[in-house]
Amino acid sequence: MTLRLRGLLLTVAETLVLTLFLFVGIQTVVAQPRQVQQVSMENTLLPNQYVLVDKLTPRFEPYGRGDIVVFTEPGAAPDATPLIKRVIGLPGDTVDLAGGHVVINGHALQEPYVYPGSVTLPLTAQTHWVIPAGDLFVLGDHREASRDSRAFGPVPIANVLGRAWLRYWPPGTFGVLATPRYPDLAP
Repeated sequence: MTLRLRGLLLTVAETLVLTLFLFVGIQTVVAQPRQVQQVSMENTLLPNQYVLVDKLTPRFEPYGRGDIVVFTEPGAAPDATPLIKRVIGLPGDTVDLAGGHVVINGHALQEPYVYPGSVTLPLTAQTHWVIPAGDLFVLGDHREASRDSRAFGPVPIANVLGRAWLRYWPPGTFGVLATPRYPDLAP
């Protein structure tokens, strides 16, 4: 093997290793693509669409009411498919279900993103939650087709993989995901 060919092969190998290192590093720390596999976020997100999950900014900016998050269900097997839902309740909040609506700290939540005709009914006998420090209360936008905090309770923030912020596939659906910001609903 000539010296020139050996140098070329070394350069290609270095480039491949660096590319792999950057790819894994970006997916681990910065952002990760995810395919939507459930109907629970209709019409905001539809099955087989792809979103980009921001894993970096939640380290500096806490999750907010209205954020769409990807997480593992509390108590699920380590290889379970992550879920995608909307943050409704923050640490310290009281969440109540009343008359098909969500009430946060005594204020009825205005939710324009909820699937048309969908109402928020309890999935168990429980209709009142106090969200502990370090947890979030999450609901799907298609309430009648969602298994969410109404079934498994608040989600530890440690279970959250990141904030879904960009829908990028299929191409006709490309766009930043709208996250409504609510007035102060603190207790």
